[in-house]
Amino acid sequence: MSGNKTAAVLGGNGFVGQYVVQCLAQAGYTVRVASRRPDQSALLRPLGRVGQVAPFYASVLDDSTVACVVRGADVVVNLAAVLSSSSAQSLQAVNVEGAGRVARLAAEAGVARYVHMSALGASADAPSAYGRSRAAGEALVRQFRPDASLVRPSVIFGPEDKFFNLFGALARYLPFMPVYGATTRVQPVYVGDVAQAVAQLATTPELAGREWQLGGPDIMTMQDIAEFALQQTQRDRPVMRVPLALARLQAAVLERLPGKLLTRDQLLMLSQDNVVPPTETGFEVLGIVPRSVAACVPFYLERYRAGGGRSGVFVPQR
Repeated sequence: MSGNKTAAVLGGNGFVGQYVVQCLAQAGYTVRVASRRPDQSALLRPLGRVGQVAPFYASVLDDSTVACVVRGADVVVNLAAVLSSSSAQSLQAVNVEGAGRVARLAAEAGVARYVHMSALGASADAPSAYGRSRAAGEALVRQFRPDASLVRPSVIFGPEDKFFNLFGALARYLPFMPVYGATTRVQPVYVGDVAQAVAQLATTPELAGREWQLGGPDIMTMQDIAEFALQQTQRDRPVMRVPLALARLQAAVLERLPGKLLTRDQLLMLSQDNVVPPTETGFEVLGIVPRSVAACVPFYLERYRAGGGRSGVFVPQR
């Protein structure tokens, strides 16, 4: 147990955040769940003892609210990010300036440990604006918190994800399965394993100041994933590789609609592999054995199945 220590988690009511909050609460921390929707964060209270998980209002776009939530904290974890720009929030405002703001205010508040969630493939010369924004955010974090732990996961999956669930929904509702970037390889990583890693970095001082590339045990192409979803949902659908020119036209329309199902920047993300380099730091250093897609995903794709019963295990080609 950590005693009476406090952790502040920015973006704590999101997909990854709820798992991080649970891990920190289990480690004995009082957890401030900071977000722009504290009413939604209230749903996380049962993850800890009475009063252990507390919702806070904070926006990474605003100094005063961030300063309030990090004041007196022993650990700050910043998970706040956007995948694409909107009228209210942009990649620059959230992923870059917001990342720097939280790091700066945590440094000014004397917070002992700092963890920043970035993304695998973050680079100043990344093909996508998202990847470049993540790299710029990391640079600002390093400027204010050179001791920060930078976490770079590949595609994160779990029961509430918008990745395998999207493929499951497409399998249910479309007469064919569209695939974008069919040959692009990703290394899906389970959300609970990422949260465990984040909590371990947040609570272990000797691990500070390093970069952590996180990927699961399976390397899959986007076509592998589409075929896996069809198998698990027991849907007999042809797989259609969408030509790049058509994909760009579709994205130009879809990115203007609510939900941004597909954007041109996401197509750029799919133009390169998203896998952990063999020599990079991963789960093995933390003593975590990451869970496989086959061990986790079938249980929540079951809701999209055409019929009952278990399907076979899909083994991706490496």
